[in-house]
Amino acid sequence: MAEPSFLTAVRESYDTVAAAYVERVPPPAAMDPLSRAMLAGLAELVRTAGPGLVADLGCGPGRVTVHLAELGVSAFGVDLSPNMIELARHAHPNLRFTVGSMTALEMEDDELGGILAWYSTHHTPPQWLPAVFAEFHRTLAPGGYLLWGDYVGDERLQPTRGYGQPVSYESYLLPLNRMVDLLEQAGLVVTAKLEQEPGGRANRPRACLLARKPEAP
Repeated sequence: MAEPSFLTAVRESYDTVAAAYVERVPPPAAMDPLSRAMLAGLAELVRTAGPGLVADLGCGPGRVTVHLAELGVSAFGVDLSPNMIELARHAHPNLRFTVGSMTALEMEDDELGGILAWYSTHHTPPQWLPAVFAEFHRTLAPGGYLLWGDYVGDERLQPTRGYGQPVSYESYLLPLNRMVDLLEQAGLVVTAKLEQEPGGRANRPRACLLARKPEAP
């Protein structure tokens, strides 16, 4: 089966920008306090629920994966870009990083205590999001948590350059209530929402959603 064209575009684009991304994107310590608080909340919830792996999906060079590990969870990273994964492995050899796609995760059912999708789903066309969120539901253990964070809006972006390099990916910004609906249609229960107006380094509205896979009956 041929790979969807959007995955090819994302992989090739992030392979191209990987080195520039590391130079231009600030580390987690430079995030705004509310974003850091949401990450800390995910880590605490997973720790409280019991031992469980946390997958950082769309991990890029692994900085947020490391941040999660420093917050006391067993975190590993997955990214579509081999160049991003190579940078992550080189910088953080003590953690596990693998090449993979959110559309077909190479994980067992009910394997994960937590999933982080941190500014990593906006390159996914809306019609593919149900498949992605179904994979989140499949791989989360009952009672496991998802933290999703990204830009929100109602816009399709088609940039030709990113991080100073040529790119071919597109971005799809959806309203927050649409993201809530898609997660709930996948069987995940949204338990918290955070909306932030543009400010600081962010020039667009952004949001976080915390969701949980229901406990088994």
